[in-house]
Amino acid sequence: MSRYTGPVCRLCRRETAASKTGEKIKLFLKGDRCLSRNCAVERRGTAPGQKTTGKSRTKVSEYGRQLREKQKMRRYYGVHETQFENYFREAARVPGQTGRTFLQLLERRLDNVVYRLNLATSRAQARQLVTHRHFRVNGRIVNIPSYILRTGDVVSIAPGSLKSTVFESNLDIAQNRRPPEWLEWNDQEKVAKVLQLPPREQIDTPVDEQLIVEYYSR
Repeated sequence: MSRYTGPVCRLCRRETAASKTGEKIKLFLKGDRCLSRNCAVERRGTAPGQKTTGKSRTKVSEYGRQLREKQKMRRYYGVHETQFENYFREAARVPGQTGRTFLQLLERRLDNVVYRLNLATSRAQARQLVTHRHFRVNGRIVNIPSYILRTGDVVSIAPGSLKSTVFESNLDIAQNRRPPEWLEWNDQEKVAKVLQLPPREQIDTPVDEQLIVEYYSR
């Protein structure tokens, strides 16, 4: 499957320029760089393009708002269009609020959980680590980034991976950052557990999921 290989900072700049409130939208696609002064949004919050003025010349339609929100959420989690739509269809089959279920599915992806546990500096790095067989779920090696975790699942780092320089660095960072409350991290055993489905108030994804529900419900 193809993947986006272009400059990712322009994606954040595009979302920031499209924000009506003027809020700086960061998709955290480059890890800790997004928290520093080198972040492209901090240095230049205008949309990418040589002749961009930073102001929209046309009024955005309701469909445009829905599409923009969908693209933002898809890029935030690093999911391709077809896979993203399949997640929505799966969420729509579950009784209850479709938007919340949709977010919960994306949050429970293995690569996202690794990122939420601060075991990777970005979701892109988390996908790479999972693909390279560095993690186990319930004692079994899982190398599928899109693997959906369930309540009670235990995620651990492969013993041979603990000595790598990448994990030594990331584990130091993990000690100073707390994961969301729906995840439990045991720093002594280097093991995590999914305690519950992530409540909406514990998901900091800067999107209005209702707009995405409306987009796919047209």
